[in-house]
Amino acid sequence: MFSIEKMHFEISERKMILRLFDVFFVLGALFFVGKMFNFGYFTFSTINFYWTIVLSVYLNLFGTIFEMYDLQVASNQFQVVRSAILTASTTVLIYLLTPVFSPELPTKRVEILVFYLVVFMALFLWRMFYVKFLASNRFLQNAILICDKEQVEELISGLEHIDPHYKIIAFVHADATEDDTVEYYYVSNIKRADLFSFVKENSVSEIVIASQNTEGITAELYQQLLHLLESGSIIREYTQVYESKTQRIPVHYISRDFYRFFPFSRSNHNKLYLLSVRIFEIGTSVLGLFVALVLFPLILIGNAIGNRGKLFYTQERVGKDGVVFEILKFRTMISNAESNGAVFTTANDSRVTVFGKFLRKTRIDEFPQFINILKGDMAVIGPRPERPFVVKEIAEIMPFYETRHIIKPGLTGWAQVNYAYGVTMEDSLIKLQYDLYYIKHRSVFLDLNIAFKTITTVLFYRGQ
Repeated sequence: MFSIEKMHFEISERKMILRLFDVFFVLGALFFVGKMFNFGYFTFSTINFYWTIVLSVYLNLFGTIFEMYDLQVASNQFQVVRSAILTASTTVLIYLLTPVFSPELPTKRVEILVFYLVVFMALFLWRMFYVKFLASNRFLQNAILICDKEQVEELISGLEHIDPHYKIIAFVHADATEDDTVEYYYVSNIKRADLFSFVKENSVSEIVIASQNTEGITAELYQQLLHLLESGSIIREYTQVYESKTQRIPVHYISRDFYRFFPFSRSNHNKLYLLSVRIFEIGTSVLGLFVALVLFPLILIGNAIGNRGKLFYTQERVGKDGVVFEILKFRTMISNAESNGAVFTTANDSRVTVFGKFLRKTRIDEFPQFINILKGDMAVIGPRPERPFVVKEIAEIMPFYETRHIIKPGLTGWAQVNYAYGVTMEDSLIKLQYDLYYIKHRSVFLDLNIAFKTITTVLFYRGQ
């Protein structure tokens, strides 16, 4: 018998639930208010059905930009209020200003206010219900890990830090010889013979196999797994779970047999995709340079007062296939910032000027790179290009780092929109995982996702 208490959802399913119910509650509230109070601005009809579609698209579009579908934001009451206000305000404003795709502006101003309040309150009340009753309880997911005992701590912490609703409640040794049981904090070590009964008694949703030692999958354990599979249990490999939940490639785990786990995206060689990307890059670059030209007088004045030096600077970066090129940026540091030699930039770097911080936070300092994009040295979306000495140092320590160079570096990328600024080797590893995920899953959908997240980064002043 299916038990609703055991129901759980994957991260992608949670986001889809949020999107669908946002639309459902907003449209439902508008329909209710229209019927009860004769509110005629938004009415449902087969003639104007596209009004409903347009409003739904706007709601999802601006909800994405203002982080309504970021699960960390969606679980925080304060952040939900902020995101709901921004999403409702922008959705209503744009909807009112596109009368070709929406109803004509109402004759009474009070109807505009009612429209806004209904959209906001529907979003707000539904999301408060989600935070209170769903986010913390409904999505709890229990799992069992099968791994070598030396990996237990690393793998368990890796998975649980990804998703607070994902709990490893037990693990099974995958060693060839099963020794005495060992407790790891609150996680039990169970015998292979007890695996099936433990799964059924503890509502375990999936079994994760993380052992790289095939000898550990004994005939006894294999039979247990087959029995569980036949009874409907989900069995997944660790890299699959890690990648689906983090949207990163676990290069720290898969070691030298990397290419078994890394089928490159066909989009990297798809001529139609590459042509459409190039057209998008040219259009975006022309628009970006036009905006830079409009802002140029203000940038020139700010540089003269705040930076007191050259406006532009160039720097060597590593591009596609390891080819070095000159990147162009607005200067954000003091003059002669590297008079003692090249060094890593750090968070809160004292060499960055006050005006330079503003340029970095708003990403305005990177506008000249649209010239690099037009020249073909860079793309709009891709791994951020690094300096040659940085690439050399990291590549000596970190396997697969230079795999980033199989595509053009980008103005923005999957690592930039998902991970805060960092300068340690651990930070570089995490960014590499994001970059390789992009290379593996490169697609129009992922490009659009990065574009929306970049807009969010600029709007919330999160540039580095």
